[in-house]
Amino acid sequence: MLAKTFGSAVYGVNAKMITIEVQVGQGMHFHIVGLADSAVKESEHRVEASLKYFNYKMPRQKVIVNMAPADIRKEGSAYDLPIALCILESSEQISSVHNLEDYVIMGELSLDGKLRPIKGVLPIAIEVRKQGFKGFVLPAENAREAAIVNNIDVIPVETLEDAIAFFEGKNSIEPLIVDTRDLFFTTQNEYDADFEHVQGQENIKRALEIAAAGGHNAIMIGPPGAGKTMLAKRIPGILPPLSLPEALETTKIHSVAGKLGTNAALVSRRPYRAPHHSISDAALVGGGSFPQPGEISLAHNGILFLDELPEFKRTVLEVMRQPLEERKVSISRAKMTVEFPANFMLIASMNPCPCGYYNHPDKECVCGPGVVQKYLNKISGPLLDRIDLHVEVTPVTFDQIASTRKSESSAQIRERVIKARERQTERFKDNKEIYSNAMMPPEMVKKICTIETAGTALLRTAMERLGLSARAYDRILKVSRTIADLAGSDDIRVEHLAEAIQYRSLDRENWAG
Repeated sequence: MLAKTFGSAVYGVNAKMITIEVQVGQGMHFHIVGLADSAVKESEHRVEASLKYFNYKMPRQKVIVNMAPADIRKEGSAYDLPIALCILESSEQISSVHNLEDYVIMGELSLDGKLRPIKGVLPIAIEVRKQGFKGFVLPAENAREAAIVNNIDVIPVETLEDAIAFFEGKNSIEPLIVDTRDLFFTTQNEYDADFEHVQGQENIKRALEIAAAGGHNAIMIGPPGAGKTMLAKRIPGILPPLSLPEALETTKIHSVAGKLGTNAALVSRRPYRAPHHSISDAALVGGGSFPQPGEISLAHNGILFLDELPEFKRTVLEVMRQPLEERKVSISRAKMTVEFPANFMLIASMNPCPCGYYNHPDKECVCGPGVVQKYLNKISGPLLDRIDLHVEVTPVTFDQIASTRKSESSAQIRERVIKARERQTERFKDNKEIYSNAMMPPEMVKKICTIETAGTALLRTAMERLGLSARAYDRILKVSRTIADLAGSDDIRVEHLAEAIQYRSLDRENWAG
């Protein structure tokens, strides 16, 4: 007898349906065909132990498991449950009331028949709805994640026995329903870190507000203990809230990477990723023999914070250049190419020199001649070219630390950022690929960021006297456009340009002596 159901394989952030057929007939041995990897083939032993635990029998006949299409590689242990159910139906140990072919079934079995959670549930659930299946049977720990996709029956099961009872009609399992919008709107403004807890550093807060308002990348340069990391952790709280489509796209990436956690449903807050400087190329941009998303994709729609930027390997930093421009990363292998979104804000921090005290107001730098410049040269020009704001961070004074004056909260800053982003949304409404000032190409900068005669004279003087490089020109215009948006101004005025010019520290000639 032939039994058939459906599973799914995830490639990139999208899922493809896999047909699972089982035939039990004359002969011996257990065979899995259809380009299955070793983890799938090992399911024979997990399935057999689970069946015995619930007093079912593994057929002592020839069992053929076919996974189609045969040219797509199947990986992982998530096919245990559909294979077990098909074996039981094919060997006539169960008689299904609910047709197996109407459902997509996924789940890893433990030896006592309990179901373990799997990865990539959200893209699978989206594909289940797209293909018109009646429902999705999966481990209970993944059910909330799948249930954010409406118009499908999400059937959570704890054990193989629960799944058998459901299909035989002995146990009616109510589909799990999650109010996606309620879940989304009740959690999207919850952030642990708030700017109101930061004393002093008003100029840095202002720079980070500008970065958030225009989607600009920023780098903070300052001595140890000046508060660079503390400030970076608070940036997600001043960014505009995620839209529901953005939240779903972000959740898909975290689901594929297995980063959602048990009983999680939706990523409703902007992600904040801070990898260690020992990270490899593949871990940052994604990769592996079966490509998985890297840190830049996990930071999609959020913040990627690179602390101590010069300590990262040069090759690791260089692989970010293309994703920073294209807002996505393509990973090619011999038999496949997958694409992961990577639209993130890069926030970096660094010491000004190896000892950390170059330009310090109180402590003396002990680095030798040329050491500071050599340290800064660890960051390549092309990468620095993609960072709009260079912010010098100075230590907080005792009076500022001891002050009882309440600082401005993240919510107050966020209101201004949202208003500035609304102006940009209106400005770029005819171009779906661009929705923030930082994303403007050079030809659009010339068209949108027009400045008056006095502003042109100021910019010329700044570039000549401060020794600003040519690449600083477009960056200054983009940042000044964002400053104007924060001020509610349609025109870029001289004061907006003057403020933008000061955020180009590393472009000044002889900055490091």
